[in-house]
Amino acid sequence: MKVKVLSLDGNESGSIELPSQFSEEIREDLIKRAILAIKSYKRQKYGAKEEAGKRASAKLSRRRRKYRGAYGMGISRVPRKILSRRGMRMTWVAAFAPGTVGGRRAHPPKSAKNWELKINKKERKKAIRSALAATASKDYIKFDKAPFVFEDKVESLNKTKEVRAVLNKIGLSEELERTANRKVRAGRGKSRGRKYRKKKGPLIIVSKDCPLIKSAKNIQGLDISIIRNLNAELLAPGMKLGRTTVYSQSAIEILRKEDLFN
Repeated sequence: MKVKVLSLDGNESGSIELPSQFSEEIREDLIKRAILAIKSYKRQKYGAKEEAGKRASAKLSRRRRKYRGAYGMGISRVPRKILSRRGMRMTWVAAFAPGTVGGRRAHPPKSAKNWELKINKKERKKAIRSALAATASKDYIKFDKAPFVFEDKVESLNKTKEVRAVLNKIGLSEELERTANRKVRAGRGKSRGRKYRKKKGPLIIVSKDCPLIKSAKNIQGLDISIIRNLNAELLAPGMKLGRTTVYSQSAIEILRKEDLFN
């Protein structure tokens, strides 16, 4: 499959043959597994304090003539703590046991639990190849001209307004406007560091660390990645295939020469 190589003006400056990774069978099930595995690595472990609910002195004897014991009182055998006493008569309240006020939980969450999901190396690589193929498949992409391949000069852009101008010239202005809007999240997430919900826009893939990584970083909804660092979540965020993707010519060449993800 051949695609056009674009100059910074958006005009055709040549053509390039896409490598074999773009001919991969699209496996949505594998892409989903790979993305869930990536998300599981980011999940923060949590658990209850080991002594939570167990710090009350709630030992209550049921032996005959035991001081402060409950023998013959006609009360259930629930751990109790003493609130007050009058002579030999005690005032108890249930504690420690599950179901009591301030008591422990029967099965609390444990911080030792491992949330990580496993995926085979070959399956992970195949998922990346499938997601790459979806960025060039007419069944998934929004734009007929996608994927966009630019000459290597695009990697040297060091101003955000220059990056915006280049993306506008290839017809991605509506995409940038769509992702510029953000909404306040409903629920408790507002107070937990994720106040805004943001939309995902185009993905730019470059060959190496370059000025474009820093200049494109400030555009909301836009992601940029080095070709060797690609993963399924970048190519198919939210498990939705066919993300609008912009490649540099060198990134495509590295994909072919190094036979990445094969």
